[in-house]
Amino acid sequence: MNRIIIASGNQHKIEEFRTLFTPLGIQVISMQECGQFEDPQETGTTFAANAVIKAEALCTQLGCAVISDDSGLEIDALNKEPGVYSARYLGHDTSYEIKNQNLIERVADQADRTCRFVCAIALARPDKPTEVFEGTVEGTVAFAPSGNKGFGYDPIFFYPPLGKTLAEASEEEKNEVSHRGKAMRLLMEYLHHEEN
Repeated sequence: MNRIIIASGNQHKIEEFRTLFTPLGIQVISMQECGQFEDPQETGTTFAANAVIKAEALCTQLGCAVISDDSGLEIDALNKEPGVYSARYLGHDTSYEIKNQNLIERVADQADRTCRFVCAIALARPDKPTEVFEGTVEGTVAFAPSGNKGFGYDPIFFYPPLGKTLAEASEEEKNEVSHRGKAMRLLMEYLHHEEN
């Protein structure tokens, strides 16, 4: 496979995919570069289900291989919120600065601040079963946002082994430990095994 279409309009995610796939000689193409497509409703109750919905919808429309990522933050003290609603938490138009501050306030009096990022990547191809690859990274909700790298909930996701938030981590550090990096490596291992 020398090119992969990404079923996402999130430029940050597309750049993360490019960073991981470009060294392997795989061209990453966003769905916007392929034309106008109807974004399917994410009606799944899991990250994997939503990733499959998006990948299969675009694969059907384009007739070629597509990968889709659905990911988000689960905070144990909040019954795993925002979970599959991470992107839509407090509304699509709400800034992540506000979302992050809201979550910090909601766990302020909680002893348990454990959380995780979860990523599910679906690979949909014509005439083949859809495959799903999942990665997680465990951390804690920071007491205050910190760092200006990364995006989304990265400034409040404290990763103890690095001693900093993912928004403070270098791109290399983040790709090594992140949920998306782990799921991507599983996908790449699968593709490598399939070719051999």
